[in-house]
Amino acid sequence: MSTRRERMHTLEQFGAQVLIWGVVGFAVLLSQRIARILRIPAAVLVLVLAAAVGTVLGAHRPHLALVVDVVTVALVVILFDGGMHLGRRFRSAAGPIVSLGTLGTFLTAAFIALAAHFLFGIGTSTALALGAALAPTDPAVVFSVLAHRELTGKTSAILEGESGVNDPAGIALLLGFAAFATSSHGSAGQIAATFAVQMCVGAVVGMLGGWLLRVVHARPTPTTVAPEPLRILAVVLTIYGLAVVLHGSGFLAVLLAGIVFADEPERPGRAVRQFHGTLAHLGEIVAFVMLGLSFRLSDLTAGHAWLIGLMLTALLIFVLRPLAVLPLLIPVRLTRGERIFIGWAGLKGAVPILLGALAVHAGVPDSTRLYAVVFVVVALSVCVQGATLSTVAERLGVATRPAPAD
Repeated sequence: MSTRRERMHTLEQFGAQVLIWGVVGFAVLLSQRIARILRIPAAVLVLVLAAAVGTVLGAHRPHLALVVDVVTVALVVILFDGGMHLGRRFRSAAGPIVSLGTLGTFLTAAFIALAAHFLFGIGTSTALALGAALAPTDPAVVFSVLAHRELTGKTSAILEGESGVNDPAGIALLLGFAAFATSSHGSAGQIAATFAVQMCVGAVVGMLGGWLLRVVHARPTPTTVAPEPLRILAVVLTIYGLAVVLHGSGFLAVLLAGIVFADEPERPGRAVRQFHGTLAHLGEIVAFVMLGLSFRLSDLTAGHAWLIGLMLTALLIFVLRPLAVLPLLIPVRLTRGERIFIGWAGLKGAVPILLGALAVHAGVPDSTRLYAVVFVVVALSVCVQGATLSTVAERLGVATRPAPAD
C-alpha cells in the first residue's frame, strides 16, 4: 500500500513539474507578444520572468548541472545554425571576424577584469572569470530586436562572425581562468596552452566535420533513411562530442562545420535551413528560460551585485567595448557609422550567463556575486542596447533591408 502511495506521490510531483513548465511556456509566448507591443527585446522579459519563477520555486528549481547541460546543447544548435547562415559571407569579412573574435575578446575580457578588480574591489581570479564571461556577444539578440529588418553588407557578416568566434573563445578563456582560480598549480602559460589546444583541435574537427556534412548532403536520401535535417543534426552532435573528447572546442567545431557546410555549390536546402533555424530559435528560448530559472533574484543584493552590474554595463557599453573593438576596425573598409554601430551592437545574451553558471559550477571564488553581476549586465545590455538598436542603425546610416519571409 505504501509503495502505491509513493508511486502516486511521484506521479503527482512529476505532474506538478509538467504543469510548471506548461505555465512557463505560455508565459514565454505572452512575453514575446508584450515585447512587440512595448518595442523591447523579448529575451530580457523571458530572462527576468524565468528568474522570478525560479525564485518562487526555490528548492524545486532545476539543478545547475542540468541547466549547463541543456544550455550547452542549445548553444551547439545555435552556433551551427549561425555558421550555416554565415556561409560564404565569411570569406568577405574573415580578417575582421577573426581579429574581433579572438583579439577583441581578449581585450574586452582584460578591460572588464581590470575594471572589476580596481574599480569594484573584486578578487583577481573572480575578476578574470567575470571578464571572460562577459566578453562574448550574441548576434541572435541583435537580429531579433531589428524586427522585420536585417543588416546588409559586411556589417552583418562581421557581427555574426565575431559572435560565432568569440563564444568559443570566451568559453575556453573561462574554463582556463576557472582552473586557475580553483587550482594552486595554475599559471598563465597553462591557460594559454589550453586555449591554443582547444582552438586548434576545434578548428580541425570543425573543418573535417563540415566536409562530412557535405558528403551526407550530397548523397540521395533513401525512403528508409531518416529525413536529411535529422541526419544533419546527428552529425552536428557527433562533431561537438568528438571535439570535446579530443580536448578541443566543440563550439568552434560546430560553428566552422556550419560555415564549411554552407560554403558549397549545392547549398543546404530549404528544409534543412528551416529546420535548423527553428531549432536554433527554440534553443535560444530554452537557454534563456533555463538560465533564468537557475537564478535567484535575492542574489542581486549579494555584495552590491546589482550596483556593480549597473556601473559595469555603462562602462562596457560606452568605454570598454569601443576601446577594444574600434582600433581593430581601422584597417577594415567600413564607414564611420558602420564602425560605431559595430561597437554599439555588442549585445550580451545567453552565453555570458552560461559562463557565469559554469563559474559557479567550477567553484570560482565569490561566484554567487559573479553570477548576479553577469545576470544584471546581460539584462541591461539587451534592454538598453536592444531597445535603441534600430534607431542607432538609422541615425548612423547603416544599411538595412526587409527580412525575407521563410
